[in-house]
Amino acid sequence: MDTTLKYFWSASYGSIYPALSDLVQRGLAVKREDSESKRSKLIYTITDDGRNYLKKWLTLPVQKDELHYETLLKLFFGNEQGAQQAISHIDAFQEKIQKELPYLLDAEQILQKNLDQDTAHRYYLLTVKFGIKTYRTYFEWCEEAKKNSDGGWSVNVC
Repeated sequence: MDTTLKYFWSASYGSIYPALSDLVQRGLAVKREDSESKRSKLIYTITDDGRNYLKKWLTLPVQKDELHYETLLKLFFGNEQGAQQAISHIDAFQEKIQKELPYLLDAEQILQKNLDQDTAHRYYLLTVKFGIKTYRTYFEWCEEAKKNSDGGWSVNVC
């Protein structure tokens, strides 16, 4: 969740483990301890019933696509703290994008080179390309927003 999916789906440990426990209870996954590792690790594996459930779920219409960015929420209420605080949030957001974009670009190259090894790679590549386009657009937005910050920090950034 913290690597491959984090660019389009986030979850906290507080939500992952209850969900995994629920899947095990419903017979959709099994849990075992990894005896080969130094630390006690739990490994969850999808069952045949779980794979059938997943296949059925994949055919259902999407119920909601959400976008939650705390940065944008804080900017929305930016008038309460002023331009400097807003710019600080934009800078932090841009720095995060700059750190994460190379991971997506590397993933794109690896997937492009290995498309013929696994048919799943073309679907992974679709999500990576979405992430790249999205992150580049975010970066462009950050630059525009900061350019409009000269002196009076114009709210008209679009």
